[in-house]
Amino acid sequence: MQRYKFSFLSALEAIKTNRTRSILTTLGIVIGVAAIIVIMSLGAGAQSLILNEINQMGAETVIVLPGEITDAAAVFSDSLTQRDLAAVKVKSNVPNLARAAPAVIVPGKTTYRGTTYTPAMIIGTEAEFFGEVFNIYPKVGTIYDQDDIETAARVAIIGDKVKTELFGASDAVGERIDIKGKQFRVVGVYPTTGQKGPFDIDGLVMIPHTTAQTYLLGTNYYHRLMTQADSSDNVEKLAHDITATLRETHGLYPGDDDDFSVVTQQALVDQISIIINILTAFLAAVVAISLVVGGIGVMNIMLVSVTERTKEIGLRKALGATRSAIMTQFLFEAIALTLFGGVLGIMIGASLSLVLSGILTYAVGLNWSFHFPISAAMLGVTVSAAVGLVFGLYPARRAAAKDPIEALRYE
Repeated sequence: MQRYKFSFLSALEAIKTNRTRSILTTLGIVIGVAAIIVIMSLGAGAQSLILNEINQMGAETVIVLPGEITDAAAVFSDSLTQRDLAAVKVKSNVPNLARAAPAVIVPGKTTYRGTTYTPAMIIGTEAEFFGEVFNIYPKVGTIYDQDDIETAARVAIIGDKVKTELFGASDAVGERIDIKGKQFRVVGVYPTTGQKGPFDIDGLVMIPHTTAQTYLLGTNYYHRLMTQADSSDNVEKLAHDITATLRETHGLYPGDDDDFSVVTQQALVDQISIIINILTAFLAAVVAISLVVGGIGVMNIMLVSVTERTKEIGLRKALGATRSAIMTQFLFEAIALTLFGGVLGIMIGASLSLVLSGILTYAVGLNWSFHFPISAAMLGVTVSAAVGLVFGLYPARRAAAKDPIEALRYE
């Protein structure tokens, strides 16, 4: 134990003697560990943000999408129609359905007296369903009703951000905005929510789906069906019944693939978590290459150090130091270097993550929370020590193998 203590103290003394070189040597380790901490911290923050927004959908919400959920182009396919919505609303088909509504997405901008704003989303749906499911109602004005839907009335409810961008401090209710060349009368303004999830309420423009289909899209199909179970305990049963009903409506036989996707909140949470975790792990693995580069740098500097301290090695051997003692000293020195770089990298990575979280929260406006990944910090320390062990082994063996007589003669 005394020998290891001496080797450790000797290693620290050697590092302190060459502080500048030691810091430069560990730069690759510092950058690698810091990058891993930042990536995993931001990954955890993104996952938390997205999952929180999804949770705002409500545990009872079930969304039906056209095509495969992984196929982005399928979002605008024509596999969901009024016939499907009517079939889902039949009580004998889907007994646990509390309410359902269609939705269509309209790409485009809104204009008011020369001021143009691109909202987060222009959606055609039933405002009453939206209010009941998400518990959000206009702070000014009112929602449009079933008569407006049946007559395809050109009316709109706008989010508070849309109102501010187009109208400033002026009243918006009763005014007309332009969407893709068509005039829409504003009947309500939603309150500020700060929500950035599936429905960014603040940047939303909502119109009747019939109006969107008739005047803006020229289509007779839906981009999604939004449904709600009568209880959170019946969500899976609701999803199963909707699937069975739509398969029958679409004339699908056993063995045929669904041409739609039924997505529950939990399924969406699980899928997004998997995607974020895989992406985070991949980026961390790519960044880990810099640790290998840093390890090579440590090995090169340690080889230089062995050459510079040849006489010291010879003197220690002449005084009775064993090969293992010499090897242990240089191995400890390499590990101490990489551990120093790892700890410094963790501190820098955590600081950068905190700064970036602040920027995303206050500058970008996201409801972002700072996450310090303890597992990543532990991994950083472990990998740093492992890099020092692996890349310090060869220089340590070179030092231990030196002949004491030849070493003392070295100039």
